[in-house]
Amino acid sequence: MTEPTLEDVQRRLDRASDLGTEAALSTLRTAREDLRALEADSDVDERRREELADTVEQRIRQVDDRDAYDSELGAAMNPEDEDAP
Repeated sequence: MTEPTLEDVQRRLDRASDLGTEAALSTLRTAREDLRALEADSDVDERRREELADTVEQRIRQVDDRDAYDSELGAAMNPEDEDAP
């Protein structure tokens, strides 16, 4: 398997935007692993790698928050469900 590149990570970020929650999280976690693998590579633009790492973490939080919001909204709309507030 070839070593990931920053371009690979950017493509994963772009693709995650079009995916459902689980697939997006999986893709973003893979991007995070790719970035960690690139930490020791002296040929990688460290500033760009850090920017991408920040973006990946932010997107993971956004997807998690969106999923939590959607779950809470569903419970509020179906008060007979046991998850309802």
